[in-house]
Amino acid sequence: MLDTPLAKVPTLSLADQAVDPDRFAADLGGSFRRFGFAIVADHGIPDDLIARAWAQTEALFAQPDADKRGYYVEGAGGARGYTPFKTEIAKDAKHVDLKEFWHVGRELPTGHRYAGEMAPNIWPAQPDGFKETFVELFRAFDTAGDKLLSAIARDLGLAPDWFDLAVKDGNSVLRLLHYPPIPMDAEGVRAGAHEDINLITLLLGAEEAGLELLDRDSGNWLAIKPPEGAMVVNVGDMLQRLTNHVLPSTTHRVVNPPPERRAHSRYSMPFFLHPAPDFLIKTLPQTVTSSNPNRYPTPITAHDYLHERLVEIGLIKK
Repeated sequence: MLDTPLAKVPTLSLADQAVDPDRFAADLGGSFRRFGFAIVADHGIPDDLIARAWAQTEALFAQPDADKRGYYVEGAGGARGYTPFKTEIAKDAKHVDLKEFWHVGRELPTGHRYAGEMAPNIWPAQPDGFKETFVELFRAFDTAGDKLLSAIARDLGLAPDWFDLAVKDGNSVLRLLHYPPIPMDAEGVRAGAHEDINLITLLLGAEEAGLELLDRDSGNWLAIKPPEGAMVVNVGDMLQRLTNHVLPSTTHRVVNPPPERRAHSRYSMPFFLHPAPDFLIKTLPQTVTSSNPNRYPTPITAHDYLHERLVEIGLIKK
């Protein structure tokens, strides 16, 4: 077993939001300020939908490599469809990540104003029912994300619906991740130390050991192991920038498993919640103080910020 000490990230219940929204918001904000992470149970995504999604994710990645590569779009930054093993690299890392993944984005109607910035989805011929499952799961993540953003807004002293317009038709991405079995002498790790780009990430599948956060207080790596079925939620760089680092984006990684688990695959499903492409990431005035001056005096659109970061991690070439 991995011997990394566990992070004492509290487990919150999203059901408590309906009972005492102020308390839930304060607890979520407190966990984010301390760790940049929270664990959220009772998130509302149906168990049967999650089970169906896991089964179809495994079936998708079990297909021959040549079949999967048929859904890879060269030069598209991995926005939709398949991204092959050893493609993505963490910023400033020496080795590429030991993973492959598939991206599902928002289904936009024909002629939508964001069609130029948000690529259409790519749907595989197999497994059967894949599109229906992941359109439904995307919507369920969207709903959970909206509730969490409402709590974040409340914690920051904003109106509970402050993020609604920011994320309406936002460029969110549901990533299906497969970390294949790895040899004992593998170079690199399953996912190198990094921060996420988006507002918040909602993650299913962290029960399998490997996810670790870098504790800003001690400088040590701490393992995250949520209760069965709970969701791990973390702050992304867009929210960190928007809040002038009041809500910090924490460095995290997925380390290689112990010897007895190296022959096993690892799967996870992060939902990267993004604002709309034209949302202006502009420092919230209430987060600027004499002791925390504005770190980002020049605003940037979410689209431009995303492009900059995709270049850094090797998904888009300069």
